[in-house]
Amino acid sequence: MAIDQWLLDQYQHHGHPPCLRFYTWQPAAISLGFSQRRRFPEAWSSLTWKGQPVHLVPRPTGGRGVLHQGDLTYALITAPGSGQRQQVYQEFCQFLIQGWGALGVPLQFGQPQRQYGRSHHCFALATQADLVDTQGHKRIGSAQLWRDGYVLQHGSMVLTPDPALYQQVFQTVPPPPGPMAKVDLETIIRALTQAAAQCFNCELRLQPLSDSEWQQIHRLQQAIGPSCSADCFG
Repeated sequence: MAIDQWLLDQYQHHGHPPCLRFYTWQPAAISLGFSQRRRFPEAWSSLTWKGQPVHLVPRPTGGRGVLHQGDLTYALITAPGSGQRQQVYQEFCQFLIQGWGALGVPLQFGQPQRQYGRSHHCFALATQADLVDTQGHKRIGSAQLWRDGYVLQHGSMVLTPDPALYQQVFQTVPPPPGPMAKVDLETIIRALTQAAAQCFNCELRLQPLSDSEWQQIHRLQQAIGPSCSADCFG
């Protein structure tokens, strides 16, 4: 997630274009929302999976703990033209609804739930910023960071979580496998990229990071903690 913070800074201050990224995590990790970093279950500090520690990663956006294993994470860095935050969520999530709809997976926005603030588990409850399937199961959770009108929106799509690890982290079973779990990552990313190009009326180009950019990101990563390996779509 250091890459996402760096991209937001580059967009805000250095003329970098808006960016859309998709990435997975290796090894597994739990990202902690900005307000949760000092309030999470003590057991999370010593979790392991397949012989490797489950890292706790500070997330610059809000929300609760998200297990990053068997999921696909997206990051959108742009500047909305206008509107309240809830309206911006509705606008930004349209590419997710359209892309998954093209794959035969209808999604819709969740409803506010007052218990959300009492849970450490992001996917335990849905909000109006999240997307649920036709059975009401939360499939995509999203959160934002705003800086002077510039926005970083993160989101995690639950695909194929390991039931044992999920149980270990949240003391509950993961949502039942849905049609999202049957689609391969390449197909998902292609459908969502095409939907984003249509929804934002833009052309998305693959833009690898340069060696000097990676050096800047690694310095930022050392300051904020563990991150992940990823491909960047810009």
